[in-house]
Amino acid sequence: MANMTYLEALKWASLRIQSKKLDDSAANYLMLALNDMDQTHLLMAYREVMPDEALQRFQRAIDQYLVGTPPQYIVGTAPFYGRNFIVNDHVLIPRQETEELVEWALAALPATPVRVLDVGTGSGAIGLTLKAERPDWQVTLTDISAGAVAVARENTDRLQLNVETHVGDLLQPVSGQSFDVIVSNPPYIDPQEITVMDDDVVKCEPHLALFADHAGLAIYEQLAQQLADHIVMTRHLFVEIGYHQGTAVKHLFESVLDPMSVDVHQDIAGHDRIVHVMLKEN
Repeated sequence: MANMTYLEALKWASLRIQSKKLDDSAANYLMLALNDMDQTHLLMAYREVMPDEALQRFQRAIDQYLVGTPPQYIVGTAPFYGRNFIVNDHVLIPRQETEELVEWALAALPATPVRVLDVGTGSGAIGLTLKAERPDWQVTLTDISAGAVAVARENTDRLQLNVETHVGDLLQPVSGQSFDVIVSNPPYIDPQEITVMDDDVVKCEPHLALFADHAGLAIYEQLAQQLADHIVMTRHLFVEIGYHQGTAVKHLFESVLDPMSVDVHQDIAGHDRIVHVMLKEN
């Protein structure tokens, strides 16, 4: 397969991917990411012969994709809100719908300095994006997974941001502190839904960050109870939810916390996606 052009390599990859009935857009994604190209420069290079090393790297990446490894884990980064974040199998791959949590928080909160806690931070995508967009905000990241916190710290260094990071369960690592806002994309998938999930997600992404008991509501229940017990103090809570969980999560926070308001926000597809809880001042 020597002396293949970029276009020939893409066609080769697409045929292999289609034979496995996988998403052949992965070929273009991997070509761009592995060669640090944008689509315009790739189009301009279509008829050029790929360097041997670049071609071999691309072919190995296609082989990995064919056995179920997500493209973002293959290249080691994933885009989120205009920035690239390091990802590996300790953290979830950031999704586009999570960007809407960031947008809503930025729109709802003042531009003046606030204290932010990102619970279950994973790669740090939410908290670090908020810090990058609002440099005056003070941001703390927590996760129960030491591996995830290590990735978040790598992204902190990569983006040259100043945040605190802690390993521990939900609010416990920052017990006794006060924050203006808490943000979280917690595990919310019912374990019984595993049979209808994409194979690459189930195989490669960390189950600790995907699944929660009680029909996916267990982490919301724990978070609500910790807030009710004043483990930390806050005025605002933004959490991502599953598309069918809006009513249940709204009722949960209303019954446990007696808040000022609980609003459910729909994503661009019209599905329930984010819950904003505004708590009363103590």
